[in-house]
Amino acid sequence: MALPDALARAREAELDLVLIAPMATPPVAKIMDYNKWRYEEKQKAKESRRKSTNISIKEMKYRPKIGHGDFETKTRRIGEFLGDGHKVKVTIMFRGREVFHPELGMKILDQVAEQVAALGKVEAAPKLDGRNMTMVLAPEKKAKPTKNEQRPPAPPADAS
Repeated sequence: MALPDALARAREAELDLVLIAPMATPPVAKIMDYNKWRYEEKQKAKESRRKSTNISIKEMKYRPKIGHGDFETKTRRIGEFLGDGHKVKVTIMFRGREVFHPELGMKILDQVAEQVAALGKVEAAPKLDGRNMTMVLAPEKKAKPTKNEQRPPAPPADAS
């Protein structure tokens, strides 16, 4: 339809003539309430931002000669990171002649992956990069419990 006719129809309906596809031949326009359309677009954008998740990569560094207590503490922390939905990069740092024994690093990485298997899975298999051996763990796709669900139920109050 011609532009003057479309403008006349839009004025009759007390709406706006909005250009939808200006590069099409012929250009496509629609009669609508522009402010309402703009509001709905803002709401859609806001909703999509709310649904998006930020996944950051945390890093935990180990040494081949790590003590049992330190290993347990670091591995427990990795479990917390995975539980929060973060990816975790596990790095084994070799010093001196330790680099000639990569099997020690593999053993540690296998133990870490085994202990956090319930919370995450290996996304990038262990590989040796110079003096470091790295592996990436990703969280499982299960739904995260909300803050209220994580709390244990309160004990009943005694009516004394």
